[in-house]
Amino acid sequence: MNPLISKILVDVARKRLEKKNAGVAVTKKQIDPLVKTFEVEISHAVKEFIFIIVGVFSAGFGLKGFLLPNNFIDGGATGISLLLKNVTSLQLGILLIIVNLPFIFLASKTIGNKFAIKSIAAIALLAIVVHFVDYPTITEDKLLIAVFGGFFLGLGIGLSMRGGSVIDGTEVLAIYLGRKLSLTIGDVLLLINIVIFSVGAYILSMEIALYAILTYLSAAKTVDFVVDGVEEYVGVTIISDDHEKLRIMLTQNLRRACTIYAGKGGYGKKGESFDKDIIYTVVTRLELARLQTEIEKIDKNAFVIMGVVKDLKGGMIKKKPLQKQH
Repeated sequence: MNPLISKILVDVARKRLEKKNAGVAVTKKQIDPLVKTFEVEISHAVKEFIFIIVGVFSAGFGLKGFLLPNNFIDGGATGISLLLKNVTSLQLGILLIIVNLPFIFLASKTIGNKFAIKSIAAIALLAIVVHFVDYPTITEDKLLIAVFGGFFLGLGIGLSMRGGSVIDGTEVLAIYLGRKLSLTIGDVLLLINIVIFSVGAYILSMEIALYAILTYLSAAKTVDFVVDGVEEYVGVTIISDDHEKLRIMLTQNLRRACTIYAGKGGYGKKGESFDKDIIYTVVTRLELARLQTEIEKIDKNAFVIMGVVKDLKGGMIKKKPLQKQH
């Protein structure tokens, strides 16, 4: 990290520790872990910010360069906003915020306030981009509009998810209902979009509704490609010399259940074997970014294996989101 930034972080860490310890002088050994935590949080925040910015502009391009000029619609909250634009005099940017607000409120209850705040900021930025940025109209071919409009919109949604937020709130509703009704998130999204496309066929035309299905499929496949599926759980295996700290972080701070395997290293620095605990836990795709951040705070060199879990039964994963770390 830049030496000037590192110096600022050291000063901030020192002042925070001195305040906590009632003005008692602190040592470098006490400061270093806090500085390391600051560095991890800043680097992850910058990366997530870039993902959200690129995602917002990509989604704006899909909307204004393809869908809006040709009165096309999509699925999800964006599709609802596009439908309302066709029957009201409100601007799309305003409708995007209004339609997504209930979903963001739900996100604050089911996923966390930090996620909800980032999502509000991302949706507000998308509304500003849609209102003020002039994108060129790319084509009038309906098939190209459906496919590429969906592609750029899905790319934007996927990148925003990689940044730890959403710009289409129906994914949050789908996660919530999936937990309550024991349905897959994909099934819930499908039911929501069937309603949207049916209304679109009634208000606009059957042809536009059919093209909207193509737009939705294109967007959904692009989101899958970018984030590897929002409806999937991720099994995370962590191998680290700091396994006890990682276990405490998971079970006591994040309140997440995990399984501990007794393992033995096959090859060390000098070729010897040594005992270590192997940690396994399961999180949702939207929670993965936060877990990676917390792991890196403890051990940047931890060996982390992530694998897609199609579905699961029992445990706390469907009932209990990650808790705030105190």
